[in-house]
Amino acid sequence: MAELRKKGSEKTRAMYARHGMGTGNLYGVSMADLKVIAKTINGQQALACDLYGTQNLDAMYLAGMVANGRKMSKKELNAWAEGTGNLQMIAEYTVPWVAVENLDGPALAMQWIQSKNEFVASAGWCTYSGLLATKPDAELDLKAIEWLLAAIVKGIHRAPNRVRYTMNNFVIAVGTYVKPLVKQAKAAATKIGEVSVDMGDTACVVRSAVEQIEKIEKAGKVGRKRKTIRC
Repeated sequence: MAELRKKGSEKTRAMYARHGMGTGNLYGVSMADLKVIAKTINGQQALACDLYGTQNLDAMYLAGMVANGRKMSKKELNAWAEGTGNLQMIAEYTVPWVAVENLDGPALAMQWIQSKNEFVASAGWCTYSGLLATKPDAELDLKAIEWLLAAIVKGIHRAPNRVRYTMNNFVIAVGTYVKPLVKQAKAAATKIGEVSVDMGDTACVVRSAVEQIEKIEKAGKVGRKRKTIRC
């Protein structure tokens, strides 16, 4: 924590504030510095869990870079999802990173998606998107994915802000990574149309699901899986 405090900057804190995240419990450490620190503690599972428990954004993000999701219990993963607070960066990156690695990942994703908590639900959608990106199609529950696409079409425009964002990204993930369901993903994308999301005081935009899927198709990259969703 002392090292994180030392590496913090007002510039990074201001950037997080523009993205709608509170700056009360963070130091503002750059991604480059976090990666350097992560290399020095890689494999220290207990330390990663302790870092997450601090509720400090920088420490929580670092925890996700270091923790091994395969070694985490279902109880621990639920605690991480419930402990995201209002930090979208943790809900949409840190938690899915570890949940995707866990055998209970698919079940947890479905559980979280149905949560009334905006950030837990967002973690669920991102986790499921990560599973689509990394698991062979033969290991995916295609019927469940189709059901989720239908649920998105029905409810995306009434969903909470970050849930709308992660639902839209889920549609894109289906069209990008799951060859048998590209047609269904494009149909869902067409039905939902433009998705409005408050992106804070930033230049960030919500990607058009139709345009993104068509871009991947034209590039011949549909179905190309990733080794990891960590960045």
